[in-house]
Amino acid sequence: MATLRRRGSKWHVQVRRSGHTTQTRSFSHKADAEAWSRKVERQIDSGEVLRDTAILKATTVYDLLRRYQEEVLPNKRSASVEHYIIERFLRHPISGKSLATLKPLLIGQYRDMRLCDVKSGTVLRELAVLRHCFQIAIDEWGVQLQFNPVNSVNMPKASPARTRRAAPQEIQSLLNGNNHWLLSSIILFAIETGMRRGEIVNASWNGVGYEERTLHIPITKNGSSRTIPRTDEAMSIIEALPQTEERIFPISGNVVRLAWERLKRRVVLLICGSMTFAMRQLVGSLRWGCLFQR
Repeated sequence: MATLRRRGSKWHVQVRRSGHTTQTRSFSHKADAEAWSRKVERQIDSGEVLRDTAILKATTVYDLLRRYQEEVLPNKRSASVEHYIIERFLRHPISGKSLATLKPLLIGQYRDMRLCDVKSGTVLRELAVLRHCFQIAIDEWGVQLQFNPVNSVNMPKASPARTRRAAPQEIQSLLNGNNHWLLSSIILFAIETGMRRGEIVNASWNGVGYEERTLHIPITKNGSSRTIPRTDEAMSIIEALPQTEERIFPISGNVVRLAWERLKRRVVLLICGSMTFAMRQLVGSLRWGCLFQR
């Protein structure tokens, strides 16, 4: 039978039947709580809950993440980043939990553990992937979870927006320490245009408006297109490049990211004799977004 209790501003309903797992849920309105309890009781009477419970016990978080990785990720523009996040989850003990035993407490423990090692923004991105995986399972795969467990976990506060911009001395130190001509062109182009790394490496010669002095970007981070004006310096940078491929900068975003990190380390380690300790720290902490300021 169902039991309803008022707890603060919520109605807490509990459905108990002999031989079945007790099911509980909270609602803002009493009518919703009563409707849900009747639905659960009908499912128990028809045997649906028994079948669902067996499936939940046999399905692990690992199973959901692997399916998400195979079916959902290929259609997402952020596939490479989310693939890395999912692989981290798959190596964590939480992936071995069955859906029947997974509790928000475990996700909260994962959150707290990660916050000891990385910034809150990283944890937010990881939990967003996990939340979407559970929601797809509920909405599209027919997994009978009562609720998305990530929604019951308090999210960490996002870090303040970045405001620092690389100083001319820092940029010059990077250019002096760089030994890859294409990376130097990309860095200077980012400074002139304010374009994201992914936008730069995906820009094509077809999008160059020579007379309008613009560059059209068909796909941006938010999925829409935009056209940006080009300064004389930006025009000079791309006009000096060979048109050997369809893309202006024939290099992948990941290669640029890795080269950027190696460059910072090289500058700090190899030319540190001509730099103050404070400058070495600043260069070492530079992020790509510090090249420009939106």
